[in-house]
Amino acid sequence: MDLGLRNRVALVTGGSKGIGRGIAAGLVAEGARVAIASRSPERIAATASEIDARGYAFDSGDLDAVPGLIEQVQSDLGPIDVYIANTGGPPGGPDPLGFTREQWEAAHRTLVLSPLAFIERLLPGMRERGFGRVVAIGSMAAGEPIDSLQLSNAHRPGLVAAFKVLARQAAADGVTFNHVHPGRIATDRLLGDDESIEEVQERARREIPAARLGTVEELAAAAIFLCSVQAAYINGTSLLVDGALTRGVS
Repeated sequence: MDLGLRNRVALVTGGSKGIGRGIAAGLVAEGARVAIASRSPERIAATASEIDARGYAFDSGDLDAVPGLIEQVQSDLGPIDVYIANTGGPPGGPDPLGFTREQWEAAHRTLVLSPLAFIERLLPGMRERGFGRVVAIGSMAAGEPIDSLQLSNAHRPGLVAAFKVLARQAAADGVTFNHVHPGRIATDRLLGDDESIEEVQERARREIPAARLGTVEELAAAAIFLCSVQAAYINGTSLLVDGALTRGVS
């Protein structure tokens, strides 16, 4: 299936590894011109070379850097048609009230303020051109809070609600706003301090109805479809990629 992404310009934040890298590589495979951004200049340069993308150093917690990144990408590649808001997750912990004020503020910047800072600058051009795709990589915690991920529990649902409003306002102009919520995807982020991937996979066989971890490619396929021409009527929604792990029906 031709997803209609050839020569579209896409920006993927958190694109140097894991889920972000997988989505970026998939967009490149669809013929898109892809920019990836991440904090580490060395890692983002290496990944960009490996997947045939353009790499940019960017810290999602630095809101003042957003306009400069957008300007640089658009100068190099053209107007941005697709924005993948992938900011990773804030730290977890056993005590839901055990996080510092600085940690709460950092989570709000990266999970809510940073995506919205991009959108407020990208949306006018998308609407004018009649095409735009915004996909945020959230977490299953947005629908079913996870005890150890209180910072995600508190902030990710806020962006989901903000996307619902933006979707309703921009739908007639050809712009969509959607979320993909990963369950347990096989990335380094799943590993504990003393755990191997084999141990994590064994736990997945016991706890996940699909009896395995999800792959980055499976998650990326969902996100890339939401960027497609065919997904134009999917707007303001959230897609779970979790192997039937969550129990909620909404």
